[in-house]
Amino acid sequence: MKLFLSILLLAVAAPAQTGPAWDTPKLPKRLQGIGIDQRLGSQIPLDVPFLDEGGNSVTLGQLAAGRPVVLALVYYECTMLCNQILNGVVHGLRPLSLKPGRDFDVVAISINPAEGPQLAAAKRDHYVRSYSRTASTQGWHFLTGTDASIHQVAEAAGFRYRYDPATKIFLHASGVMVLTSERRVSRYFYGVEYEPKDLKLGLVEASGNRIGSLADQILLFCYHYDPSQGKYSATVINVLRAGAVGTMLVLGVVLGLFWRKEWHGGGTRGRREVREP
Repeated sequence: MKLFLSILLLAVAAPAQTGPAWDTPKLPKRLQGIGIDQRLGSQIPLDVPFLDEGGNSVTLGQLAAGRPVVLALVYYECTMLCNQILNGVVHGLRPLSLKPGRDFDVVAISINPAEGPQLAAAKRDHYVRSYSRTASTQGWHFLTGTDASIHQVAEAAGFRYRYDPATKIFLHASGVMVLTSERRVSRYFYGVEYEPKDLKLGLVEASGNRIGSLADQILLFCYHYDPSQGKYSATVINVLRAGAVGTMLVLGVVLGLFWRKEWHGGGTRGRREVREP
């Protein structure tokens, strides 16, 4: 039954358009009202208290100062969907040149108010080791909190979930959000697998282009975030423009080298002609 529910929740883990798009008779009654509403630009509360892995009181305003955040609303005793979401985050981040604690932070918040710091610490250590055996825990935050604190963040993010007494599990859709350094919702990525390209471009944009390389800036010119898909898609006209600019630059370099060679060659021939009797 749990696996069946997880599959169904994966099926509805797509961007909502407007209004209560998830309240549809096509879904089982148990799953109605579950989903993710896009609230791009929404301010996530900065002063809502949570507990970190050591049991210390922290807020989202205190964590990752000046850095964007990958936010995952999950719960740690979930053995199926939540693990897949966190695995997807790790797999998507692992190939990136951007690093947690330096360029961005990962924040997981348990939606189960019964979970505490000890469980959060164990989960954090597991996923940090999965990310890299040489990585430190810097930049990885697994938080727990009260029902009121959890709901304030979930409401601001458009994340709608519910506890089901019959199955004793939390029903929720799958996806993660990217927040700006000011903790505004910048991007949504859905499902349980997140493309490294999407995560990187989302983080670069959320940072206000303060992180990333020149190549990332070029990619952002060529790719556009599609809210309906929760992915970055190539913008054909910008790709063509970038290709044209690249072609012109290469042509300019080739012609410049050719003219330089001709100019130096012509000067040498001229000097030789003067020295001849």
